[in-house]
Amino acid sequence: MASGYRYAVMNEVDSLAKSVRQQVQTELSSFLGQQRSYITDIAPELVPVADAMEEYLLEGGKRLRPLFAYAGFIATGATTTLADIRAMASLELLQACALIHDDVMDGSDSRRGRPSIHRRFESNHVNEKLVGDPVKFGASAAILLGDLALVWSDQMLHSSGISPESLLAVLRVHDEMRVELMAGQFLDVREAGENKHSVAKSLQIARYKSGKYTIERPLHFGATIARPELADGSEFLVQLSRYGIPLGEAFQMRDDILGVFGNPDETGKPAGDDLREGKRTALIALALEKADASGQEKLSQLLGSPDLSQSDVDALRTIIKESGAVAEIESLIERLFQESQKAIDSEAIADSAKEFLTALAHSAVKRSEEHTSELQSRLQISY
Repeated sequence: MASGYRYAVMNEVDSLAKSVRQQVQTELSSFLGQQRSYITDIAPELVPVADAMEEYLLEGGKRLRPLFAYAGFIATGATTTLADIRAMASLELLQACALIHDDVMDGSDSRRGRPSIHRRFESNHVNEKLVGDPVKFGASAAILLGDLALVWSDQMLHSSGISPESLLAVLRVHDEMRVELMAGQFLDVREAGENKHSVAKSLQIARYKSGKYTIERPLHFGATIARPELADGSEFLVQLSRYGIPLGEAFQMRDDILGVFGNPDETGKPAGDDLREGKRTALIALALEKADASGQEKLSQLLGSPDLSQSDVDALRTIIKESGAVAEIESLIERLFQESQKAIDSEAIADSAKEFLTALAHSAVKRSEEHTSELQSRLQISY
């Protein structure tokens, strides 16, 4: 009887997640179609911009931020309208801005299994036989497309149709989220130039660059749209933070592991790309602390080299794993995950939202084949 009840609940969660994703997709498609008409009327040379933006936003992505915004909304006990979903969908444009710019800064060749935006426009430059440096053109185009995505995220939110009270309240959350994202990104760039690296610093960067922006702030975003009065520092938002902050940190650490050990077919990026980019994650900081002298020397020597061979990548993976860093990060992920789960039991959170929050937590943290769960596969969020 209990298993039958559980199965019915999982079907309901599955259907709800699919419905939210489809609504987000529909709203994004409609918005981007309107923007295509506007920018291509300016000049025909902007058609490749519209094409790139539509493909980037509509042909990939897990919609995690809108899903967490939706979870924050229903945690208040409220029911969404299409205007609310439209506002939540705007977070995908903010995410596009972050990813496009991130790929330029990291020099990444691909994203979601396709050429990154700067590489795409670099190829356009060559194919169209334009004069000048195609690499510089590609980077310049990507910076501008990222900026355009940021502008469009504001525009989609402002024109979503949510009430003036909800819009005014959620703008406070939206602004804080964007400032934290940019601060975390700068700290990440700055950390790459440091001679010494600490786990504590890497965890701080993970919190601001990804954790808060992926989970905590979207939760606040959705809850504040539902109940504008919550924007004034309510205990309800604090409770959502108790769930979102540890989960966000665990989410980023899972990304860090997948960035080194993940399957390219699942991550959408070349194997070992984080090693070539020299990302100073908590995983790498721990490995540098815990590896033996020869391992530390090899890590310091090869980390951040864009020309790493597959054998170099394999050697670094072995050092990182044998140092015990992976096991320690996995243990920390599990502790943070359990901490987030305890927060769901609060009476402040609507009972109808608790299964959804639980499912999202599983899907955000347990994304590798080793950690695949029924909840994850049913929500279809994987790397």
